[in-house]
Amino acid sequence: MNYREALAWLYGLQRFGIKLGLENVRRLIAELSRKGDLQIAHGGLEAAAPWKVVHVAGTNGKGSVCAMIDSILRAQGYRSGLFTSPHLVTFRERIRVNGEMISKDAVANGLTTIRDLVSDWNPHPTFFEIATALALKHFSNAEIEIAILETGMGGRLDATNAVQSNVSVITPIDLDHQKWLGQTLREIATEKAGIIKPSIPVVCAAQRSEAEEVIRARAVECEAPLQFVNESYNRTMIALPGTRQKQNAALAIAALRAGKIDIDDSAIARGLANVEWPARFQKWDERTIIDGAHNPAAAHILAETWREILGDQRAMLILAILTDKDLAGICKALAPIADSILLPKIRSERAVLPDELAKVLSVNTPSLPYSITGSIGDALELARAKPNPILLTGSLHFAGEALAYLRGEPAAFEECAQ
Repeated sequence: MNYREALAWLYGLQRFGIKLGLENVRRLIAELSRKGDLQIAHGGLEAAAPWKVVHVAGTNGKGSVCAMIDSILRAQGYRSGLFTSPHLVTFRERIRVNGEMISKDAVANGLTTIRDLVSDWNPHPTFFEIATALALKHFSNAEIEIAILETGMGGRLDATNAVQSNVSVITPIDLDHQKWLGQTLREIATEKAGIIKPSIPVVCAAQRSEAEEVIRARAVECEAPLQFVNESYNRTMIALPGTRQKQNAALAIAALRAGKIDIDDSAIARGLANVEWPARFQKWDERTIIDGAHNPAAAHILAETWREILGDQRAMLILAILTDKDLAGICKALAPIADSILLPKIRSERAVLPDELAKVLSVNTPSLPYSITGSIGDALELARAKPNPILLTGSLHFAGEALAYLRGEPAAFEECAQ
């Protein structure tokens, strides 16, 4: 398969939906290792990689913490592998070695190998299981020294949890993905805390009491050393703005220390000063901010960061949210920083239709004016006609589509149609 064909096959696997569990990914790792396509030992329940592994779970901040760890490691001179999700503009963003995205050829060749391997499997591996296997294969071929693996969802049954880690990292936990992880904070925390492994150190952000109780109990059960990180990093500049990113930086540094990965203060300073993580309060131009906040907790953080950076200025808010999210909660969290709202029709099939989102706004924020627009381009044109700063937010998928539009590139879902 070429790159386009490989992605078309991979995206086609979304018909299998989301299936949490480790059986398929363990089988994938074992079979790829047996064929010589992956250098990972797989004798036990968890595969032992020939490189150190930092495993990151949580609800908000996972990607930023992963990006910070990766940037610090590269500043120190380590050869790093980074696996994150979702992507914004191209699938290749998910898998990086030393900061470089996986090549189109490596995606095509790796997915061809995996497709041929799993063609008759029942149950068939899912999109995320295949993506995880592709990342591990790429890391193995690239002979990395340290991998940073971000969970896709949850933790206990997430495909990334099939790999033995050297340190487990848990960012703040809140309500999200309730359909799969449970309806209460305690249930969700139980799934996230599933990345804690026997005797492996755990570094954890400050949590709400229900989540903290679950994490402490799991750490005791696994006899895993547990450290809560409550401070912020303030010693040097961080390229990602806001107080929450200072907390994420402290967590990232603590994770590297707990994993017994040698780093010095100079590498920390350089790594944090140069970290890049798009759609996290990303300043596109002098007036335009893009942020992927997609649940109420993240929207509250976004509002706090907005006030820190822009004070009392109100945003021309361009908003699009996915159907499985807490629409009312996100709208209420963002309303205090909004002057008015533009609701564009975007191309993601998972997005709430603007008419439906307008109904939510009219009920939950009736005093806030809103308008429906035909596209992101139309919304930006209207927003730029006003003097207010502009904020595009509500979903990482929307943030990716907005970035693709602004860059003049195909959006993520168009890759396999090229």
